[in-house]
Amino acid sequence: TFDVAMRFLKEDPWQRLAQLRERVPNILFQMLLRGANGVGYTSYADNVVRFFVQQAAKGGGDLFRVFDALNWVNNMRVSIDAVLETGALCEGAICYSGDLFDPARSKYDLKYYLGIAKELQAAGVHILAIKDMAGICRPRAVATLVTALKEETGLPVHFHTHDTSGIAAASVLAAVEAGCDAVDGALDAMSGLTSQPNLSSIAAALAHTERDPGLSQDALHAASTYFEGVRRFYAPFESDIRSGTADVYRHEMPGGQYSNLQQQAKAVGLGDRWGEVKAMYARVNMLFGDIVKVTPSSKVVGDMALFMVQHDLNEQDVIDRGHQLDFPDSVVEMMRGELGTPPDGFPTDVQQAILKGENPLEVRPGKLIEPYNFEAARTELFEKFERPVTDFELLAHALYPKVYDDYVKHTNTYGDVSVLDTLTFFYGLNVGETIQVEIETGKTLIIKLVQVSAPNEDGIRLVSYEMNGVPREIEIKDVNVKSATTSRPKVDRTNPKQVGASMPGSVLKVLVEPGSRVHRGEQLLVTEAMKMETTVQAAQDGEIKAIHIKEGDTIQSDDLLIEFV
Repeated sequence: TFDVAMRFLKEDPWQRLAQLRERVPNILFQMLLRGANGVGYTSYADNVVRFFVQQAAKGGGDLFRVFDALNWVNNMRVSIDAVLETGALCEGAICYSGDLFDPARSKYDLKYYLGIAKELQAAGVHILAIKDMAGICRPRAVATLVTALKEETGLPVHFHTHDTSGIAAASVLAAVEAGCDAVDGALDAMSGLTSQPNLSSIAAALAHTERDPGLSQDALHAASTYFEGVRRFYAPFESDIRSGTADVYRHEMPGGQYSNLQQQAKAVGLGDRWGEVKAMYARVNMLFGDIVKVTPSSKVVGDMALFMVQHDLNEQDVIDRGHQLDFPDSVVEMMRGELGTPPDGFPTDVQQAILKGENPLEVRPGKLIEPYNFEAARTELFEKFERPVTDFELLAHALYPKVYDDYVKHTNTYGDVSVLDTLTFFYGLNVGETIQVEIETGKTLIIKLVQVSAPNEDGIRLVSYEMNGVPREIEIKDVNVKSATTSRPKVDRTNPKQVGASMPGSVLKVLVEPGSRVHRGEQLLVTEAMKMETTVQAAQDGEIKAIHIKEGDTIQSDDLLIEFV
């Protein structure tokens, strides 16, 4: 994922693409493009989306699977047109939701999906994709869809699903039987659960049939054996799910979101209430009008589910107390129409409560966004980092400014950490351990950790090591050691003049200062918890008496943030 490379691995996603392209020259590379949302979680200016597509195609992308978080084809047109202009293949994706044969959810019937398919065909896509992001498209449903899509459009059909239920391979085989042209799978060691169903097993099931893909079981096994070892290094980041579960048919959470949301829940102190979060996810979906849930709309549903469980809210509370609640920014933005609008709209009472009387957009959001000034940004980055920036870097900053800035600061401080092996990067060295680091072809460093001192009162440790046999020492700040304990007063929830933190996180921006006069609804500060931003608003008119935090501070639930006179 584009931002994950920078955000968590401190690697350049463009460089990774280039390295793969060099080593795999003759196989199609496919990427997922979130329509107007690019590879981000919000709508971008049209010229940003177009420029990204141009650079991604130039960097090695061959096939672009384009989708919209609410199945709104109008929101996909800029991306589709941009892909077609590059000469790359364009795959228009239809996000699957509901159940084709559930009479209680007739919103998502065959007519609905065929209507989207015809719009995509008219837009000029080369391939249609059924994007079953939650893994809830059952065998009968996908067979019916594949047959109908091919009959109505004549376009090739590609089926993508997740194996959270444990029986997704049955849907894949049903799609193949119905004439599907391409299906997605994962190597044995990386398959199942919230990933894709097992590619090797699907290939074996189709062996000696008319649809035999002709894949080498020996080669698949060798690749899987390698990645089985790699996967063990990432165990702490995986979800706790241990087997397929029909629970996915209840919450309908995308496979790609499940482990992320679970980590978010743990980060905000709701790890032991994960069952409640999953149940609330389904309730929020219905509160929002039974929407398509895929990035970024799925993130909004997840943010709202965490928010409601954290504050013990129900659906009626949202409507009745909306004017008093500081909803996550992602929720406000979606209800404002910044991700687009479902064909049947959002429930009016919920939308009004969350927007606090603000009018939603009535047009495609990208149409209202001013073109991004790439040249001004290039000049700004040149001055900030004191070096020229490439078009690839310029785009990374346009899409994820804070993540990119943090990535550059990290690389300026530590260099290219992609040369480190996975275990060292995630867990560090043990005393006495030696590693080899190839920093470039023919140049290898042999590093041995000799000793780590106890921390001093400021949390500084003296680290002794050898590099190519030469003893060295360096002082390192241990961020796990607190040199001074910060104790914050707690908010009195019965006192309307006090503003407290709704959940653990950090302070991104403070927008007022002591003595400021503010009006009800005015923004006071912005907090962040695991990529979920929340703008705290004034619940009343008044004057700011005191501010107890500053930008960059770490906060806990119920910490006192601001006081009114």
